[in-house]
Amino acid sequence: MDLTEEQLERYSRHIILQDVSVEGQEKIMNGKVLIIGTGGLGAPAALYLAAAGVGTLGLVDGDVVDLSNLQRQVIHFTPDVGKPKVFSAQEKIAQINPDVKVITHNKRVFADNIADIIKDYDFVLDGTDNFAAKFLINDACVLEKKPFSHGGILRFDGQTMTYVPGEACYRCVFNSPPPKGAVPTCSQAGVLGAIAGMLGTMQAAEVLKYLVGKGDLLTNRLLIFNALRMDFRTVKVKKNPDCPVCGNNPTITTLVDEEQPVCDLKR
Repeated sequence: MDLTEEQLERYSRHIILQDVSVEGQEKIMNGKVLIIGTGGLGAPAALYLAAAGVGTLGLVDGDVVDLSNLQRQVIHFTPDVGKPKVFSAQEKIAQINPDVKVITHNKRVFADNIADIIKDYDFVLDGTDNFAAKFLINDACVLEKKPFSHGGILRFDGQTMTYVPGEACYRCVFNSPPPKGAVPTCSQAGVLGAIAGMLGTMQAAEVLKYLVGKGDLLTNRLLIFNALRMDFRTVKVKKNPDCPVCGNNPTITTLVDEEQPVCDLKR
C-alpha cells in the first residue's frame, strides 16, 4: 500500500511513532473491526478508530438515538434523536475520515445471526449493555476464533479485558450471567458519562495495538477502575480448564440466547 500525501499528513503522528511507523499504519488501514453497540462504549471507540484510519468499521446496533443517550454517547448529536444509531454513527465517521469504509448492521445480535456478522472481521469490540449480549459475543468469538475486547460500565466503575484465541475468555472469569435482578440496571444505578469515554477509548487502544502487533494486550488480565477515586487496578486471570466454552471439555458448542437480561438500559 502506497500512502498518499494526504494520508501521510493525516496519520503523521502515528507514522513518527517507532512502534507504529508506515508499516503499522498500513496494518491499521487494512484492518476490519466490528463494533457491537454504538452507544456509550462504541461511540468513542468508533470515533478514535475512524480517526486512526481503520480500513473497515462494522457497526451493529438495533436501537435509535434517544435524548438520554446524549449524556455519554458522543457520536450522536441532538438532531440525531430518533435516527437509527448505526446511521447516525456512520455520518460522523464519514466526516472524520471519508477513507473509512463503514458497514452498518441495523439489528441486534442473536444466536442465529452473530456468527455470520462477525466472520469477515479481524477484531470484535463489545460495546453492549447487557449480560446476555456479552456472553453471546464471548461464545461466538471463542467458537469462531475471533479476538475481542470486553467492556462494561456502571455508576463510576468500568472494567475491560481482551480475548485472543487460546487465552482466558470472558466465561473463564464470569462463568454465567448473574441471576435476574441481582445487578441493578444502569437506569436504576446511573452512570457518569465520562466513564463511557474512558473505557471506550481504552478498548480502541487495544484494537489498534492488536492490528499493529505491538504492546501488551489485556489478555489474561481484567482492568478495573473507579473514576470517583480515580483508582485503577489490574487483576490477573487464568484460562479455566473447566470453562464451558473454551475449556478442555466444552459444554457450549453451539450458540444460544441467554434468558437473563440484567442491564436493559440504553447505553
